[in-house]
Amino acid sequence: MREIVLDTETTGFEPSEGHRIVEIGAVELLNHMPTGRTYHQYLNPERSMPKEAFEVHGLGDDFLRDKPLFTHCAADFLAFIGEAKLIIHNAAFDMKFLNAELQKAGRPALPWAQAIDTVAMARAKFPGSPASLDALCRRFGVDNSKREKHGALLDSEILAEVYLELIGGRQPDLVLSGAPSQTKAQAKADEMEANWRPSARPSPLPDRTTEAELAAHATMVSKMGDDAIWKKRTF
Repeated sequence: MREIVLDTETTGFEPSEGHRIVEIGAVELLNHMPTGRTYHQYLNPERSMPKEAFEVHGLGDDFLRDKPLFTHCAADFLAFIGEAKLIIHNAAFDMKFLNAELQKAGRPALPWAQAIDTVAMARAKFPGSPASLDALCRRFGVDNSKREKHGALLDSEILAEVYLELIGGRQPDLVLSGAPSQTKAQAKADEMEANWRPSARPSPLPDRTTEAELAAHATMVSKMGDDAIWKKRTF
């Protein structure tokens, strides 16, 4: 089974507002194992780079000015991904940009069913927990120390490791005991969660019972008789 782990960097959030892809990175997996084959391309967006986007990935106008247009790279990109499933973190974002670029290049759109969203996978597996790529790296013990800024190829390589952990490790089908496989990092996280106990307060909370409440309680207890449990215990 062939899969492609993919990421893009863009000039903004919406292709409908004129934003474009400036970088594509992709990593090939075969039977859930990296093959060493990658695709990496910087692209000229034919527009200026907003400051906010530059601060995310560091790709500026001067660097991108002499890079090829997407339309000139579309054939090579499509040949690399083929019909493989596309493993993407927040797939809706990258797919809408890829299909916008393909439309501009006069190419058919990629089917939405071709994409597998690792954000959705993480939220289904760990409900209520953060599903960002950095959070998943911490959970699985994946080294992302080189990720000072977003980069499509580096993020694809990191996501490939995270994806393999999400599906149970590098050999998800090799389960001898019949029980779900568990990574060392996840086992340690589960053990820490199971053994967690709240620490003692440095000082007791002040008594918030009023004199009137104490008097009312004493009156109630006096009417219960000598066998009342309230007369046999102190709290």
